Amino acid sequence: MTNDTPKTIRLNDYRAPAFLIENVALEFDLHPDRTQALARMALRRNPVHGDGRAPLSLLGEDLELISLALDGRALGPGDYTADAGGISLAGAPDACELEVVTRIAPAANTKLEGLYQSSGIFCTQCEAEGFRKITYYPDRPDVMAVFTVTINGPHPVLLSNGNPVSSGKDTAEWHDPWPKPAYLFAL
Repeated sequence: MTNDTPKTIRLNDYRAPAFLIENVALEFDLHPDRTQALARMALRRNPVHGDGRAPLSLLGEDLELISLALDGRALGPGDYTADAGGISLAGAPDACELEVVTRIAPAANTKLEGLYQSSGIFCTQCEAEGFRKITYYPDRPDVMAVFTVTINGPHPVLLSNGNPVSSGKDTAEWHDPWPKPAYLFAL
């Protein structure tokens, strides 16, 4: 049991996101101790945000950042700021592609949020803010995207949201054509 006081969220504190995501392609290499998640996101500046210089902010918790690239250019620690709640990129172009590679340990995830393992089965719980424990992402309900998911691993069932695109030995691809917030993502 913790003594953490929940943070109060007030409607009058709401600010539109600086960037929106048109689509995201996720690729998972499932392993209990070192799952790698690759996220490729097509982003565009939100015209209703009002500040054309606002940074691109991505939320993330309990993640190991392996690499980050903007429009195909690898970014180093001097190109972004990071803290326990996520990463921020100042000066991102109005339209760009961001590639984020993270590593997580589903078997060690006892919070049962994000991607975790239960009885040997990989599961996700992304509602309300669990997706930020899978990859760096603007994990908020007003950012909706079309998801394409590739799952790799020696498991009998490889399932995600949407429609099956392809499958083979130890791999499956799913495409969900309907934009949705990250909290509805499932694997």
